[in-house]
Amino acid sequence: MEMIVKATTITILLPVILCCIPCGESRSRGRSLAQRLPALGVDYGQTGDNLPPPSAVAKLVQSTSISKLRLYGADPAILQAFANTGIGLVVGIGNDQIPSLNQLAVAQNWIKNNIVPFVPATDIIGISVGNEVLFSGDGTLISQLLPALQNLHTALVEVSLDQQIKVSTPHSMAILSTSVPPSAGRFNESFDMKSLLDFLQKIGAPLMINPYPYFAYKSNPTDQTLAYALFEPNPGFYDTNSGLTYTNMFDAQLDAVYSAMKYLGYPGVDIVVAETGWPSVGDSTETGVSLQNAIAYNGNLIKHVTSMTGTPLMPNRYIQTYIFALFNEDLKPGPTSERNYGLFKADMTMAYDVGLLQSPSAAPSPPAPRTGGPVTAPPTGKVWCTAKPGADEQTLEANLNYVCGQGIDCRPIQQGGSCYSPNTVAGHAAYAMNAYYQTTGRNSWNCDFAQTGTLTSTDPSTHVKSSFLWPLILCLKTPLDFTTQSTSSMHRTLRLKKGKFLTNTRIGFN
Repeated sequence: MEMIVKATTITILLPVILCCIPCGESRSRGRSLAQRLPALGVDYGQTGDNLPPPSAVAKLVQSTSISKLRLYGADPAILQAFANTGIGLVVGIGNDQIPSLNQLAVAQNWIKNNIVPFVPATDIIGISVGNEVLFSGDGTLISQLLPALQNLHTALVEVSLDQQIKVSTPHSMAILSTSVPPSAGRFNESFDMKSLLDFLQKIGAPLMINPYPYFAYKSNPTDQTLAYALFEPNPGFYDTNSGLTYTNMFDAQLDAVYSAMKYLGYPGVDIVVAETGWPSVGDSTETGVSLQNAIAYNGNLIKHVTSMTGTPLMPNRYIQTYIFALFNEDLKPGPTSERNYGLFKADMTMAYDVGLLQSPSAAPSPPAPRTGGPVTAPPTGKVWCTAKPGADEQTLEANLNYVCGQGIDCRPIQQGGSCYSPNTVAGHAAYAMNAYYQTTGRNSWNCDFAQTGTLTSTDPSTHVKSSFLWPLILCLKTPLDFTTQSTSSMHRTLRLKKGKFLTNTRIGFN
């Protein structure tokens, strides 16, 4: 991108380039997710003495956009409660049960008692065996994991449920010995990942991982790391091997796992995110724990995984992702944060709102700007988002990369696009910032951009005074209609350096 532009020229072009995006009426509330989202799941734990009964939980989940739940057991009351709800369930098996499942007869009985009586009324889609077993340090348990998986699959084959229900096991990110850069991701050689991946590939099951940017941030708590972890505008991370730029830690972690699988010869095995989340309450000594950060992470995560943009190495896919957790669980041991990962409280009220309720009145709670500035009331009538005067070029480029990495259609500002000219960081960032504002709810916080964005009710087209700007005037004649396209139906594209746009594909449990 050419950068030789006089400052005075940038000042003129910033408001005008916005005309490539239609304005919208200001709204006081964000958009509620209107339907269940196939990529969106939540972990349903029960480590609490005040949690609602399964029948009430089933009704709650049906009122949301959540399409799948991952359980940590096979409670028959839960399996029965979710019958005929259309909610997909991944049933759990604890680490303590793995040794006995090395006997085929035990696995057969487990399937007979815990799966067969509930299907097809209950939509059981997977069995999650153990949790982070390879990181347990228990050599005997580790050696028993794959035989348990194989026996459970064999038992499913015998009752003709192997195509509907897949077996797998979740891993922590510690299975990687190298994760930076993402293209150089490698598995720890002390783990026999090749045998596990070979099994998963043969039965068509996914590799399950538990990526937590929250813990990565805790180990390196800087403002830049926090923005990278929360999907907020940041300079990004450039992978010199692949030539790809990462604007969030979640994608980088997933692509490191993908690279490790590819290195062993298994790039076709799907990835399912079994757990990820951010605590909303913690002890005063717990870095990064806050309601604001929980809203930012989970809210941006939901938008990201449901936009079908995928990751830089796995573009235009949706990756099934389970957010931890459905409820705050008051009996979980450890620091206060461990008991406050829930999207809902035990009384079934929202711990905070990230737009999951299907009721028209439900809307995301506005996250306060992380830098401490006020959330101002937007202008009324038709409104545009633009960069504040004096915003530096590096920040504008970070805004640009962030927006295009969130699934916003940035094709018009790619070379050959209708809004490519003027080819400046300021012009392209202005387009992107306004596009993001217009498509994510038109709330004041959608134009915050770490306090580098501002709302205006002045029609940018009124600034067109010169024939020098004629290409931008033409851009006005073919605006993108963001008002009629939903997040789930829009064909999203990424602003990639190589300019490759692939079709959307699906990965995960069926």
